[in-house]
Amino acid sequence: MFKKTILLAAALGLIFALGAGNAQAARDYISIVGSSTVYPFATVVAEQFGKTTSYKTPKIESTGSGGGLKLFCAGVGVEHPDITNASRAIKSSEKEMCVKNGVKEIVEVKIGYDGIVMANSKKSAPLKLTRRDIFLALAKEVPDPKGGEKLVANPYKTWKDVNPSLPNVKIEVLGPPPTSGTRDAFAELAMEAGAKTFDWIKAMKKTDKKAYKAVCHTVREDGAYIEAGENDNLIVQKLEANPDAFGIFGFSFLDQNTDKIQGSYIEGVQPTFDGIAAGDYPVSRPLFFYVKKAHVDVIPGMKEYLKEFTSEKAWGPDGYLSEKGMIPMPDAERKQYHNAVENLTPLMMK
Repeated sequence: MFKKTILLAAALGLIFALGAGNAQAARDYISIVGSSTVYPFATVVAEQFGKTTSYKTPKIESTGSGGGLKLFCAGVGVEHPDITNASRAIKSSEKEMCVKNGVKEIVEVKIGYDGIVMANSKKSAPLKLTRRDIFLALAKEVPDPKGGEKLVANPYKTWKDVNPSLPNVKIEVLGPPPTSGTRDAFAELAMEAGAKTFDWIKAMKKTDKKAYKAVCHTVREDGAYIEAGENDNLIVQKLEANPDAFGIFGFSFLDQNTDKIQGSYIEGVQPTFDGIAAGDYPVSRPLFFYVKKAHVDVIPGMKEYLKEFTSEKAWGPDGYLSEKGMIPMPDAERKQYHNAVENLTPLMMK
């Protein structure tokens, strides 16, 4: 109790010491925002932390990776989050925003890997897609089907239009919004990889990088792709209700709902724990969280929360996070990031 009192007093002092404007009530809990993909993993760790320590269970909001980093980088002080989850690495523009607002030392923690899946109801057959198929189905502009090196507004209405081997079913894909790290990673790993199968689009990367990225990453806006928010559970419910629709989300949500939905094959590989861990499934990415170093010694329980998350019982090969669908990092990577947390090694901000 005495320890908590000291920490609370320190948290209150943080408002003044770090120039936070007005004396709000000090926080006696950890505030976490960010990725909807990392959210279930962070929640499990937070619950375990709440049960096994004398500290309050951290409060976690699912805001999307981009939204979380915006909140995280807004400043130092108890009115700002302590940690943000991200399903992609922090961008250089976000580092600049952090530094501009006085958030000069952050610790990057990679926690494991995840696959991005395109899933549908088990009431229908699974799709067998290539990344080229995905690009042609979902990009705003695609190569003219009549030939030539020319882009046209996406004319494809059904999966069969995209590829004669696919079913004659309307293209309807529920996916994350632009603030989502899942959307960023899907655009890069699936759509851009598909776009690069056209040599003349691939060549654009050297001649006009901005135009190349616009072609590869811009999703169609004619109703075939539906932004479904940051609530992946809602997408699962909608897929159950509409067997012709597909949803895009992290592997863990597929793993937790295998009684209702199934993952599409991509380049002949279905998303499975073993397939992603082995590197066979082509649409996979690392997961992270970022820690505000200035808050670690001030907000009660932060060191203990970080210790719990980076323990072998949590993120190890047989840890409780792997049971939830997170793909553990190799031993050397776990050791590297465990040391970064233990030493609070700040990320290079330039």
